Amino acid sequence: RQRQMCIRDRIILYPFYNSICVSLVSQADYIKTRFMLYPKNITLESYFIVFENGSIFDGMKVTVFITLVGVVYNMLLTVSLAYGFSKQFPGRKFFLSMIVFTMYFSGGLIPFYLLIKDLNLIDNVFSMILPTGVSIMYMTVIRQNFESLPAELEESARMDGANDLTILFKILLPLSVPILVTFALYYGVERWNEWYNGLLYIKSATKMPLQLVLRQIVQNSQTIQASESMQDAGIKPFGDGIKMATVIVTMFPVMVLYPFMQKYFVCLLYTSDA
Repeated sequence: RQRQMCIRDRIILYPFYNSICVSLVSQADYIKTRFMLYPKNITLESYFIVFENGSIFDGMKVTVFITLVGVVYNMLLTVSLAYGFSKQFPGRKFFLSMIVFTMYFSGGLIPFYLLIKDLNLIDNVFSMILPTGVSIMYMTVIRQNFESLPAELEESARMDGANDLTILFKILLPLSVPILVTFALYYGVERWNEWYNGLLYIKSATKMPLQLVLRQIVQNSQTIQASESMQDAGIKPFGDGIKMATVIVTMFPVMVLYPFMQKYFVCLLYTSDA
């Protein structure tokens, strides 16, 4: 069984490894060896073309801002809502069912666009942050986690004079670090991959998120003409290599971050099994 899992993992990793290889070779080498085990002649021409366009740095700044501010915004709203609904109060089931109802039905794209327009968020970076505040699924899981914690902890804290904020930040959140980090990472990946709201509401090129900038590069990859700097460096645009380079550029920050978060995933799985 372990051997089968090892083979399966290698098969899953190969498309990603192949993307790296294709992004590091020239078009001539790629045509010769479509199924390559390793790049024989490494070149960074595709990455040079991707980064030559200055708009990618503007997109990177916008996406980093969206990710940092958006994750804090998401987690603040999600944790607050989850903590509130982990308590018993009149009308709790009704309000909770109304919130869960939004998972299955929405107001539609046109009312949503009109709302963003009335809030003066058209061509505003916050149009990619404010509309998506809470994931109901994430909130439900965190709420169930709060409800599963021993009630005696909160009772003893209240006897010592602690209020709701003290209980939340000093007792419940430290005990819920694995699940909070997990969903913060999920929110971070969603924010990093933000493109749909940007496509709908952003008009200025300098305010486009990274994914839209890379999308334009991929769409134009087959028709990119060699600039003077490319010609001086002897670089010939390679469409598939440019596409793979954009994939690596998009995934690299998440790949770097994930190993530092892995221990929390392990802790979460261990807690769930227990």
